[in-house]
Amino acid sequence: MKAGRLMKHAYACGSAEHNVSRREVMQMLVGSVAGIGGRGLLSPAIAQQIKSQQKRVLFVWLDGAISQFESWDPKPGTQFGGPFQAIQTPLPGVHVSELMPNMATHLDRFSLIRSMHTRFEDHSRAVQPIQRGDPKNRGVTYPLLGSALSKLIGPGESDLPPYVHIKPGSGGFHYKDAGFLGAQHGALALGDGKPPANMTPLVSISSQFDKQRHQLREAFNQRFSRRRTTLLSNAYDHSYVIARQLMRNAHLFDPARLEEKDIQRYGNSEFGRHMLQARRLLEAGVMFVKVTMYHWDTHGDNFNCHLDGIPKVDKALATMIDDLIDRGLYDSTLVVVLSEFGRTPKVNGRVGRDHWPECWSLGVGGCGIQPGVIVGQTNPKGTFNVGKEYDIGDLYHTLFRALDIDPVTTQYHNNGQPLPIAHDDCEAIEELLV
Repeated sequence: MKAGRLMKHAYACGSAEHNVSRREVMQMLVGSVAGIGGRGLLSPAIAQQIKSQQKRVLFVWLDGAISQFESWDPKPGTQFGGPFQAIQTPLPGVHVSELMPNMATHLDRFSLIRSMHTRFEDHSRAVQPIQRGDPKNRGVTYPLLGSALSKLIGPGESDLPPYVHIKPGSGGFHYKDAGFLGAQHGALALGDGKPPANMTPLVSISSQFDKQRHQLREAFNQRFSRRRTTLLSNAYDHSYVIARQLMRNAHLFDPARLEEKDIQRYGNSEFGRHMLQARRLLEAGVMFVKVTMYHWDTHGDNFNCHLDGIPKVDKALATMIDDLIDRGLYDSTLVVVLSEFGRTPKVNGRVGRDHWPECWSLGVGGCGIQPGVIVGQTNPKGTFNVGKEYDIGDLYHTLFRALDIDPVTTQYHNNGQPLPIAHDDCEAIEELLV
């Protein structure tokens, strides 16, 4: 199949979220006070050691699930391989899809897991557990990875929110990402890469008046806290911290400030612009940036959809890696690229591939990761894994280790109840770690 005019895509899944203003961000934070207070790492010494390391994470979420056949694990010329060919990488005997010419040249600096095996076959059950590491059910809602690392690593010294989510559509504050950790570890979502509304102070409010107003609010809040639980006042305080952080750093959240030459380098696509925005935030010190790209649920027209989408990911991801290397940030930035599962070997009657958690692929690189490592393999037809398989819990043990967080000894406290940060029965993939 050659690049050309694409058919109109009929995507099987969508995602509806709501616009949230800066004021609503604060209201949601205050409304989530039940999740705040009395929680922390089991050892304050461990927490301080982690915070001093200034690690960062870029988490690329390809929502709906890309096909491993059209990306990281092609099987050209086989029963299920599809129309695209495979191209050589710098690693002997290792090929990727021809739709990824840029990442093909970067696999000596990036690594793959080709033998993932997970247990969820539909999006509604898969997306949240995969982004949480699917820990054991202990009667609490575990945080998504960005929120977990907001707790474990913290914001550092950047004066920026620790967890930012860049996504198409609406934005706001996603406090539910934090689970039992509490709203202060939720995600600030930039819908279409744009900041929340009402970021600019009214011209009628001088800086001196704003300072006095802030001091007055703090005084009232301290008096309120003396006779009441601190849960409410802490949440309310945090809502103002986030708002003031955004206002002080408004220039970083303005997509209009992206340079045209960089937009072209990243591929001049919506995903490319969001990745460029992510690079700016990582440079500025944001600890965890998630970039979401939708419309990968290709039950119909799989090959045209991937012909359209994969090159956008390929161009932007390779450029991101180059930029992180050039800026000296790659060794301290963990890059993760994944979906909720893979896609079926069999092509259905709508020329689509369905859901397939039996064997699928993902990519990791940067901080703490051995470059140029290919973990696991599938059989010649790509139907099942050969040899050792890895669950999502194994990946999260690996990610924590790559960030110098021990997933075995490090624990959360949930109102005095110690909880492991990763699935107890899983372990790190040692060959991936430096």
